This record gives sequence, C-alpha cells and structure tokens, in this order.
Amino acid sequence: MSEHYVTVCAVADLPDGALRTVEAEGRPLAVCNVGGNLYAVDDTCPHAGASLGGGRLDGSQVVCPFHAARFDLASGEARSGPTEHGLATFPVRLAGTQVQVALPG
Repeated sequence: MSEHYVTVCAVADLPDGALRTVEAEGRPLAVCNVGGNLYAVDDTCPHAGASLGGGRLDGSQVVCPFHAARFDLASGEARSGPTEHGLATFPVRLAGTQVQVALPG
C-alpha cells in the first residue's frame, strides 16, 4: 500500500518537548518532538478515548491524561496502564519549515 505525506503543522509549532493534537485528512494525530526526533501516533487512547495530545511526554513515551496508560512513541506499543492495545504510528518528515506525516493510501 502506498502512502502520501500531509502537512500537519509548522516546525516552529513543535519545539523540543512539545506534544499536540493535529488533524491529517480528518484523522486526529498526536505529534511530538522528543530531543529533535519527531513522532506521530493516533491521538485517541484505545482504553477510554482520551486525546493523547492532551497528555504528557515521559522520555520516548506518551502518557494518557485519563488513566496514565503509556505508549512507546516509536512502536506504538502499550507499555503500562489499563490497556494492552497499542497505537498506530506514522512516519514523519520535515519539508522546509513544515512537519509532514505519512498516511496510508
């Protein structure tokens, strides 16, 4: 399956340590910058539907604001908390001053 890149925000809007929710073709994603490494995962926690963009970062993990479920940003794997279900992850690239995320299809 091919993928295509969608611009989701400006690089300036995602400084080191930032975590935010963006929309890519109607799909909510949580994007973040951890030490210059950019990540994108599904924004919705599979446990109770919280927006992960409203959570916090702990190293290379995102922590859900509802029940503290933790997910690895690189793999999407659930690391702890009330869910065993992971998150979809998406490739991220810089295009000039823009952050782009690859979506399937």
